[in-house]
Amino acid sequence: MADPKALRHFLDVVSDAVVVLDRGAAVHFANTAATRLLHCRAGMPVRDLAPLLGDAVVEAVSQTLSRGVPRLDAPRPNVPERLVLPDGRPFDVAFVPFEGERWALRLAPAGPAQVIDPPAAGELIGLFWDSPFPVIVQAPDFRITHVNPAYVDFTGYTPDQLIGLDPLDLQPEEDRESNRVLREESRADLPGAASERLVERRIVDAMGRERWFRAARRTLADEHGETRFVSVLQDSTAEHVARERADRSVRELDDWFDLSPVAMVLFDDQGLVVRTNPAFEGLAGHVPVLMSDADPQVQQLLAWQDDGPSPALRPGSTPVESVAWFPQPDGSVVRLRSLVRCYLSASGQRRYMAVIEDRSVEEERDLAQVQIGALMDTAGVGLATFEESAGWVQHGNAFGASGGGQGGVVSAALQSIRREVVVPESLPEYERLQAALRQSQRAEVRYAIHHPDLGQRWLLTRVAPARLASGKQTLSVVTLDITDQHQSHQRSELLLREMTTILESATVGIAYLRGNRLVRCNRRFEALLGFGAGESIGNSLQELLAGQPDAARLVDGIERAVADGTPFEAEVAVNLPGRPGQWCGLTVRAVGGAEGAPEVIAVLNDITRLKAQQIELEALARDRELMFSVSDVGIAFVRGDRIQRANEALSRLTGYEAAQLGLAPLAELFVNANEYRRLRQLSEHGLHHAGRWSGEHLIRRRDGSLVWVQASQRLVVDGDPAGGFIASFVNVDDRHRAQQAVGLQAERTRAILDSVLVGIVTVGPTGIEWMNRSARRMFGGDLADFVDQPISTVATPDADHPFRRTQYLNDLVEGQAETFECRVKARDGREFWVVGNAVATGRESTGRQLTYALLDIERRRQAEARTAQAQSSLQRIIGTAPLAITLFDAASLRILEVNGVAARSAEHVAHQMVGRLPEDIYPPDVAAVRRADMTQALFSIDVTQREYRVTTLGEKRLWDARYLPLAAPGQPPDQLLLVATDVTEQRAAQEARFEAAIAQREMLVKEVHHRIKNNLQGVAGLLQQIGARKPEMADAMAEVVGQVQAIAQVYGLQVGVAGPLRLRSVLEAITGSVQRTFGRAIVFQVDGAVPNAWGLPEAESIPIALSLNELLTNAIKHSPPTEGGAPEVTCRLVSNEGGVQIVIGNVGQLPADFNLARFPGGVSGLGLIRALLPRRSASLKIEQDDNHVVATVAIVPPGVTRLGDP
Repeated sequence: MADPKALRHFLDVVSDAVVVLDRGAAVHFANTAATRLLHCRAGMPVRDLAPLLGDAVVEAVSQTLSRGVPRLDAPRPNVPERLVLPDGRPFDVAFVPFEGERWALRLAPAGPAQVIDPPAAGELIGLFWDSPFPVIVQAPDFRITHVNPAYVDFTGYTPDQLIGLDPLDLQPEEDRESNRVLREESRADLPGAASERLVERRIVDAMGRERWFRAARRTLADEHGETRFVSVLQDSTAEHVARERADRSVRELDDWFDLSPVAMVLFDDQGLVVRTNPAFEGLAGHVPVLMSDADPQVQQLLAWQDDGPSPALRPGSTPVESVAWFPQPDGSVVRLRSLVRCYLSASGQRRYMAVIEDRSVEEERDLAQVQIGALMDTAGVGLATFEESAGWVQHGNAFGASGGGQGGVVSAALQSIRREVVVPESLPEYERLQAALRQSQRAEVRYAIHHPDLGQRWLLTRVAPARLASGKQTLSVVTLDITDQHQSHQRSELLLREMTTILESATVGIAYLRGNRLVRCNRRFEALLGFGAGESIGNSLQELLAGQPDAARLVDGIERAVADGTPFEAEVAVNLPGRPGQWCGLTVRAVGGAEGAPEVIAVLNDITRLKAQQIELEALARDRELMFSVSDVGIAFVRGDRIQRANEALSRLTGYEAAQLGLAPLAELFVNANEYRRLRQLSEHGLHHAGRWSGEHLIRRRDGSLVWVQASQRLVVDGDPAGGFIASFVNVDDRHRAQQAVGLQAERTRAILDSVLVGIVTVGPTGIEWMNRSARRMFGGDLADFVDQPISTVATPDADHPFRRTQYLNDLVEGQAETFECRVKARDGREFWVVGNAVATGRESTGRQLTYALLDIERRRQAEARTAQAQSSLQRIIGTAPLAITLFDAASLRILEVNGVAARSAEHVAHQMVGRLPEDIYPPDVAAVRRADMTQALFSIDVTQREYRVTTLGEKRLWDARYLPLAAPGQPPDQLLLVATDVTEQRAAQEARFEAAIAQREMLVKEVHHRIKNNLQGVAGLLQQIGARKPEMADAMAEVVGQVQAIAQVYGLQVGVAGPLRLRSVLEAITGSVQRTFGRAIVFQVDGAVPNAWGLPEAESIPIALSLNELLTNAIKHSPPTEGGAPEVTCRLVSNEGGVQIVIGNVGQLPADFNLARFPGGVSGLGLIRALLPRRSASLKIEQDDNHVVATVAIVPPGVTRLGDP
């Protein structure tokens, strides 16, 4: 975005009225033209302008502002395009987005509404018709037939006023005749021919202002074959105004430099005398171009020593004072004093300026009292003389005698200067004056005082010791009020520095000629004409332009222009050997001078680029549209944060139609508003400082997808962001994603290197370049502490330390490694051992490198020492421990170490067992078992426990042996440790305690089961009594009593039985209990092999018993009584290899729609059975078999357990 301050200044010079409105419908800013026209101010509501703008315009503007910033495809604001003020003046109205949510209302003076169409004269005219350059089309009589809008704006006249008008009528009277002659000379140009060069003219616009322009004209033929003259104009008014101001400034500085009475000279650090004024030449005589060629007096005066300026001359330092004696033509000698100061020019080069004073007058003073008194009376000088016989003598003056006037006050003040009135900054100089007075030394002191009546004054006090003819010592003190001289001197230095800086920093060549001879010029003038420094001084115009083919014509034109007092302007082709051809614009203007010796200022400007641009203009105009349309790069012209035009490539890239992109906000192509504002700030900074910006960012396509693009922006007009910029977009989505992958891989590699425990250091020719985290931890510092430091920084003082061997970098072959072991001293004072490799590597960007891989082995060394100490301690422990300890080799199972306890258990001597196999010590069967156990232990990661019964000295002993494989982390075992403990007495005690606990538990369980059975039978009896007293509950009570009896039968069976119950016993008990309860007979059968071998676990016995009780009860309830008492209910136990089946049958009939799955779990009947049966190991099936109902309960392990035979 443009600088707001610069934008306001720009709008203030615009002739159209511009009012910036915010979203609240209030005036945010109004330029000067709008303030005069509408009398508006910042903060004024737009409705207050209704009397001038009209209700229609104010209403349309207010509605548009309320909607905020328009989006893509938004219609143009419905604002009237023209309005008429109450005084009758018509204005064209434009209402466009300006900045953020602000809009700009522009009122441009307009004649009757008229559309300006370009003439049908071909593509060339159409190309320029809508451009910002004014274009006119003239008939053969040179009257205007067509004008474009830019020309209307340039002249200020309406199209109706311009059509049919001869452009010469718009020019000043003094220009018309000469321009008419030149125009008639070009009438013979053939159609399609262009003028040879640009012409520069001026007109007077409708407001009476003088407007300058350059025009390029071409002769064309229209569709009827008639001749037409087409002229394209460029507004150069600002350039003329700036050139006139620059010429006036240069002329004034030249006049000041030449007319200054102070002798001044300017030279550079190479000794080139850049400029001198006549006052200096009058004092020092002729000065050569180079200081090295000057007389010694000149060099001494200008502080030039040993072919160079004095070392004391530096930018910002105090001026260097020098004194020299110069002989005069009459034989006398004058004393000159100079002050030389150094400063930096705008280009950064050193320049030295010297101001010279003639001090010879001081040597001619006469000590006579009359002359001193006269001098003091006329000049107001304070003078005091010290004589040995009389002491200090104060000399009076006329002002002092008369006692009147300000001069008397000044003179009286100069007689005696007290310390209290001296300005603090001048106290050092005042102290130097006092020291010179005390020591009778010559001195000259400048200092400032604060006078109570006159304010601050500058004084010059000179102390001059002398010896009279009588031999007496005298000392004269003269004090001058040099306030005016000091201020004039400061102004002279400032003006001289400014003038010199302007001349030398100008991009154009400037020369001053007197009497057709070059007096002085800047270096740019000589460079453009091919002269060396100072070679052109004194040359005539003919000699300066001798290398040009049309030198004679140029000299004649210059002489005529100087004689007429008019400026001379021409374009000169400069062709110098060894240099490409150049075009220069030459402007010569007389500035005064005597008769016969006119003073002339010549300005030479390099216009080679302009000429080249003129030649390339048509080619660029043809190629521009082709490049814009055919390029695969998305290109857009953006102005005011809106896309003015976009090519097809950008349309394909964004997914929008080219017409939709036109006048669309640029923010629509960005991810969001915040991202757009961030990137806009970056691009504005780049455009403001460099005129261009490039970067990569995401854009949002029309379908909402995001694409990475490489964006570049460049100003259309350098230094003018308001002119818009060209933006190009290249799809780099694939490359960006690849770069992300590569960057991620690099970060992962760096993370891997930082995570390893080996210190890695890269060393180049200048020192350490990079180190990983382990190396930084080793060396005790961050990477910044070691960058560009030699790796020997962390070496110990040993002279042959590997880190001091610099030959590694040159001698090692690429990829070759050198192994070493050394001590390292970290920055925190730690010293430790490392082992490492130095490998020669290389990169194209940095050259050869050494990569050190370092491993901290300090802990390993300490661990080795501790290991040796631990092994010694272990040996002592093994030898004295009451445990049998044996260490085997994992590969061969040979004994490596054995203690005495283990040797005695094997009835051997310890040292004889070392190195022997198990087969060499134990009998074959015992050795085989031991080898198998040890082999199994080697494949286990945990401790392997075994028990061995060993007969030692005829006594059987029980040993608890534990095998532990010994291995490094991540490695297979290399040793096997056996630790055995004699647990004979311990196990005997444990078995005795275990048998006693089992006996006690069985006794308690029997007692508990017996009591549960008795209690359940008591409960059953109580329930029967309740059923007898309450007949309505008899059936329910009978069912509950049966269930309780079934549980009691299970507990009764458990009395005196340890472990699971036999299934057959449980089934017989339940069958008998149901028979006794209902008084009905049940036939019990047993089928299958070993039915007595199946038992019920304790947890499953009661649920299965209750289920069987319920099935038998249902069978009895649903069986009709039979004649003769024949049993109608059967219960059969079927045994097989996989489990058992209990089949209960009775005479009966199932319902037609019977389905066992429809019975939910409950507390009685089939619901109770389904709830109690174990789901994993038991199943129930009820089906009709002829006239019998058969219920089958199948039980498999773990619902039943296979027991041994009873």
